[in-house]
Amino acid sequence: MDTRQTDTETVTALVAEAVAAPSMHNAQPWRFRYLAGERTVLLLADTGRAMHRSDPEDRALTIGCGAALLNLRAAAAHAGLTTGVRLLPDPGEPLLLASVRLGAAPRTAADDDLARLRPAIPERHTSRHPFEERDVPEDVRAALRRAAALEGAELMFPGAWHVETVLDLVHDAESRDALHPEGMEDLHRWTRLGPEAERATDGVPEYAFGPRLRDGKAPLRDFAGRRPVAHRAGAAFEKHPHLALLSTPGDDRADWLSAGQALERVLLEATLAGLATSLTSHALESRDLRLLARDPVGGRGHVQMVLRLGYGPRGAATPRRPVQDVLDIVE
Repeated sequence: MDTRQTDTETVTALVAEAVAAPSMHNAQPWRFRYLAGERTVLLLADTGRAMHRSDPEDRALTIGCGAALLNLRAAAAHAGLTTGVRLLPDPGEPLLLASVRLGAAPRTAADDDLARLRPAIPERHTSRHPFEERDVPEDVRAALRRAAALEGAELMFPGAWHVETVLDLVHDAESRDALHPEGMEDLHRWTRLGPEAERATDGVPEYAFGPRLRDGKAPLRDFAGRRPVAHRAGAAFEKHPHLALLSTPGDDRADWLSAGQALERVLLEATLAGLATSLTSHALESRDLRLLARDPVGGRGHVQMVLRLGYGPRGAATPRRPVQDVLDIVE
């Protein structure tokens, strides 16, 4: 078989793994370009999928692209390839977020650690269902902290008082949405109801909304809002949710890409450990609320994502765009 054809088939498979990453409202704000002569995959932001009201600086967009980059790296390592990654390689091309040169150098322990995560990629789904009132063991927490640290981020498990602060911030964000309904514009754009949910290739379909929160304190965004969803029931969620805060030392585009890679690495590690996960950035979409989410004692770092972890249903898989819609191959 022609080597270039093999490369093309391999890259197509790698990108299929990459796009399984989470992104805000499942907007999938990425594009990939494969430069066959250089054996290099370029990751680009798709600003046509940006959310100008809820993500005006493209922070969440960039985090989602970082998560896709981590999946690409893990899939490549599993396929026996090494990856030379450069973040923001060309200041003159603001949409170009990363370049990944594929190689066949001797494997390292770091490659093996990435390859170990690959089976979790198709299994990881956002769960908007109740979790058990059951602690996450310390050895699992330590593994998740290590996963974040490997990508230059910090994962902290806040104490009870800090958790209550974060939950209050989520409620503040919900109240702002109620007072300013135009803030719901992005959410409505990216939710799929009725027959549209069955044929969707992006967004959050109604079958992934999960039940309405009838009781409990889980920080969940209700994607239905006041819109009716047939056969959707309410449920009691955990009263003591287990939250984790993912932070980076800085708060620029490179930090957001690192946060995305750390986020996905944590999520894949959690999936391998049998945990269900969900994400919320609701309280982080307003800069003033986001600052209050920091560790109240140390106050260091910039919180990029709030994770909810626990034992329960993993949730439904959300749709993905076909690889041919997001990958261009340049011979």
